[in-house]
Amino acid sequence: MKKKNATILALLTMTFCSFNNPKHPVKLLYKDPASPVDKRVADLLSRMTTAEKIKQLDMYWGHQVANMKGHEAVSMSDNAKINIGTQGIGSVHDLYPLTAAITNQIQRCALEKTRLGIPVLFIEEGLHGYESLGSTTFPTPMALAGAWDTAIVHKAGRIIATEMRAHGVGMILGPVLCLPRDPRWGRVEETYGEDPYLAAANGVAMVKGLQGRMLSDPDAVLSEPKHFAVHGVPEAGSNTAPVNMGEREARSSFLYVFEKAVKEGGALGMMAAYSEIDGIPCVDNRWLLKDVLRKEWGFKGFVLSDLGAIKMSLNNHQIASSPADALGQTFTAGLDMQFYDFPHDQFLDAMTQALKNKQLSLSDLNRAVSNVLRVKFMLGLFDHPYIDEELLKKVNHTESSRAAALKAAQESISLLKNENSLLPLGTNVHSVAVIGPLAESTYLGGYANKEGKGVAIVDGLKQRAGNSLDIKYEKGYSSDTSAAKQTELLQKAIGTVSSADVTIVVLGEDINEVGEGKDRSDLDLNEQQTRLIEAVHKTGKPTVVVLFNGRPLCINWVAKKVPAIVESWFLGDAGGLAIADVLLGKVNPSGKLPMTFPRSVGQLPYYYNHKPTSRHVYVDQDTSALFPFGHGLSYTTFQYSGLKIAQPRIPHNGSIDISISIKNTGRVEGTEVVQLYLRDVIASVTTPVKSLKGFKRITLKPGESGIVQFKMDNKELMLWNREMKQVVEPGEFKIMIGSSSEDIRARGSFYVK
Repeated sequence: MKKKNATILALLTMTFCSFNNPKHPVKLLYKDPASPVDKRVADLLSRMTTAEKIKQLDMYWGHQVANMKGHEAVSMSDNAKINIGTQGIGSVHDLYPLTAAITNQIQRCALEKTRLGIPVLFIEEGLHGYESLGSTTFPTPMALAGAWDTAIVHKAGRIIATEMRAHGVGMILGPVLCLPRDPRWGRVEETYGEDPYLAAANGVAMVKGLQGRMLSDPDAVLSEPKHFAVHGVPEAGSNTAPVNMGEREARSSFLYVFEKAVKEGGALGMMAAYSEIDGIPCVDNRWLLKDVLRKEWGFKGFVLSDLGAIKMSLNNHQIASSPADALGQTFTAGLDMQFYDFPHDQFLDAMTQALKNKQLSLSDLNRAVSNVLRVKFMLGLFDHPYIDEELLKKVNHTESSRAAALKAAQESISLLKNENSLLPLGTNVHSVAVIGPLAESTYLGGYANKEGKGVAIVDGLKQRAGNSLDIKYEKGYSSDTSAAKQTELLQKAIGTVSSADVTIVVLGEDINEVGEGKDRSDLDLNEQQTRLIEAVHKTGKPTVVVLFNGRPLCINWVAKKVPAIVESWFLGDAGGLAIADVLLGKVNPSGKLPMTFPRSVGQLPYYYNHKPTSRHVYVDQDTSALFPFGHGLSYTTFQYSGLKIAQPRIPHNGSIDISISIKNTGRVEGTEVVQLYLRDVIASVTTPVKSLKGFKRITLKPGESGIVQFKMDNKELMLWNREMKQVVEPGEFKIMIGSSSEDIRARGSFYVK
């Protein structure tokens, strides 16, 4: 009996304890930071309704979740709770929060008010600086490419990412990895130039800079290369126009750049282009988005539409009969998120209809949702979704960031011509006339905050020169005045030129004729600029032209008549200071052109790494480039000697070591960009006359010598053969090393067995 009573007492005790010590709720696997990301994704996906899945593939505008003041968000709006609802949303763009408190508040709403607590991904622009007022703005990508310095590009990426993440932004729409073989295209300034090797090197540097050590770090953002793919050579240079190109050329040049960004850079975002390739829109191209990007390259991120590109399949390309059809095609092909294509309710309804009609499979829907969720987990948005609100003031537009932007601008400038060593301005120059309205432009470049301002060229000169120079400025022309006023402005400018020792004329492109959607039918200077420079030249005064532009221009008369020409591109925050430093000799220019300057649009497309039969021979024009790819002078001179090819014969899977001696034979310290080009002499398919395969910067004091070394592996010897296989073929390869694609100083050969 005692034993039975003891048993009953024990049972009662256990029952009592169970009521007072309830079991802890089981932690959901997707909320467990210790679990592998793919398992967390699968667990979360299994708990989601179809509507919740579709909402993750949608993008919202900033004004739908925040109160906006112009470009920037000032606070979360009441609409945020309505739009986020209980199902959540995938991403928000065009928000540009003034503080991290705003993104934190919106994020808190998504995490605490929705059924599953899925965080929002904030996505913004930042091609050469986070596009928010007050952030550090670097030179445009075209200018950065002109520096031929991947270290400075990587540093720019780190600074951009740090400033973006401090605002709560987790993903950047960039870099642009298109190869712009037609400079009429308005978006040339957004690219890293015409060459696949140079663009890939800069693209990898930028991707690594943006994504940092780990995506979940507070100074890293997801990088999304664009526009995938072959978007930089649209018909007639017209944005979004068709691209007609075979697979071999696409793989050899255009896809090569993106492949490097994915395989070497580790890019986890990708934007599908507006355009079509051989009749198939990129957003609907299964071969591009699934076969190449994911199966061949192993891409693990998510693919975003370019703004409205899916809708173009319905309205422009006309390959879809309804929104459901358009969405079914693109998500089946491998796209993962829309970009303002269809209103949210229509998107949800059309996606649901596509599933019902079997235009979209459940497996492809789940794939797209998984890809979006995966990057959210990798960014740490589930585990530490809120940003330290004190971080922004510590990292935004710091002194070190501004110094990096200035250094990048200084390196980006190319000296195209310098007869009789007119530059730098010497001690015999006491007065300078600065002419042209672009000299007072504070334009930062495309995809920068429109309210942000850089240092104008005339202001930079005044700051750097101080009291050592008498600097006077005149417009010379205006685009919105009468003919009589134009004559008056020109006469005033010529009067100022006549009383100065040297004239600096700033020519190039107004912001209304360069950038996205601003394609040009010709590349000549406009009539007012032509009239101005010709009038200045007639005075006989020593003249320097500074180019302020986003694309190569046809400046034949200027190149022939003006003794000194400086290419500055758009240089961001510190542009005017950097240009002044070069003009005054405080900095010796080292930039090289990342794109060929044609003599006329009749030569287009004109790029240095063309095929042997691409001759550009005309009866009415010189056949050469106005300024070749890789061109850029210095205030000193460099001698090349002692080319050494360590392995004259290598196996098809081998590598080769090449070295050359460079000596500064001038009177001032300078930096030379040494360029290595390769020619496959005999191949099974046609190959370019020369292709860049390496470059190195070397800084030398007067009389100093240094050895530049290159190591080239078999990947740079590969071609896509007649069976569309990537192979290294046996035979002779010619090596060319020089100061530009045309200024070759040393030649040699090696053989693949």
